[in-house]
Amino acid sequence: MKKLLYAIAISATIFTGCSDDEEETPAKVPVEGEITGDITTNRTLTFGNYTLKGLVKVQPGVTLTIEAGSTFTADQADGEDGLVILNGGKLIANGTANDPIVFTAKTKIGGQWAGIIMYGDAPIVNSATAPAPQTAVSEDGQSITYGGSNATHNGGSLRYVRVEYAGLVFNNNTREHNGFSFYSVGSGTVLENLVAYKGNDDGFEFYGGTVSAKNLISYGNADDSFDWQDGWRGQENTNWFAYQTGIANYGMEIEAKGVNNTFFPKVTNITLKRAANTATESQNEKQFDAIQFKSQGNGDFSNIFIDGYASIEAGFGSAIQVRDLATYTNQIVGGKVKLLNVRLANTPVTFLSQNSGGAFTVNAASFGANFTTSTTATGAALITGRWANVDGVNLLANL
Repeated sequence: MKKLLYAIAISATIFTGCSDDEEETPAKVPVEGEITGDITTNRTLTFGNYTLKGLVKVQPGVTLTIEAGSTFTADQADGEDGLVILNGGKLIANGTANDPIVFTAKTKIGGQWAGIIMYGDAPIVNSATAPAPQTAVSEDGQSITYGGSNATHNGGSLRYVRVEYAGLVFNNNTREHNGFSFYSVGSGTVLENLVAYKGNDDGFEFYGGTVSAKNLISYGNADDSFDWQDGWRGQENTNWFAYQTGIANYGMEIEAKGVNNTFFPKVTNITLKRAANTATESQNEKQFDAIQFKSQGNGDFSNIFIDGYASIEAGFGSAIQVRDLATYTNQIVGGKVKLLNVRLANTPVTFLSQNSGGAFTVNAASFGANFTTSTTATGAALITGRWANVDGVNLLANL
């Protein structure tokens, strides 16, 4: 009897020695699936590995929700793939730092698919004479009209989302895609901790609108890291990091369709870096400045670190380029461009004038008090995690 009671006591000790908190949680198994066609009713994609087939369009009034850690793979062999959120539709794609939502390509080469495209009806400006609200037609080959008066348009929430090997281009300016394309997206949309990796066109492009974006990485994209037009005016942008390597043009290409506007975007904490021996897309146009202003582009920028924009030959390569006389006169001298707390490294030429539309010389005096330098500017600050790692490459190693 004593032996039996002793065995029972030992058994009780074994079974009560581990609390519920100490039990291992079984690994979550991803589902396998395909996403294709129009999304016409609210849909949630559970954690899984999906094939992205065709231009998948989230229709107006519909919400597509994607669980953290999911992966979507495009294959150019089946045609033009991409995820499109039409005006009135919503994408809720909230990953985490260690469980990002990843969109990639079967063939890991830039230009394989169309990336993520979102449409809204926030304000744009592309004409100096047309009354508001103004509209335009998309340059992605879908010929979708964008623009409007809904400044708070809400296209959903994208957090910790990575787009790889996008930038499918058929024809420049008429049918081309970026990593992320935001057409008149409004301030109600959340864009945070996003990565555009090794696409064949721009990493991020804003076509007007009022949306802001925080904690962005544009890495190895073949055209511009960040690009905008149509009078984009997001006000709460911060922590932008561009690393240009292989082939690339501008770190930031800034324009406003030639409209002398009185509004502008605001971006704080910017790091623009260019690796040695990075080439430009075309040998006929060797421009690769860190920041380029043209067509009345403007903005308020601060805490900027620029590194590696050394001239490959006279007249090419600088920290800040102004392309045309109208932009110089109305935006730079007119006080609508602020570049505050700028630190340069390995960038011998600070200012470059292209003299389109008439001769001018841009320099620090052109900005008045709106250009200041700093020896301590830190640029972007971003957290580490799987969201910023691709195939063993730590995207923040050069930050």
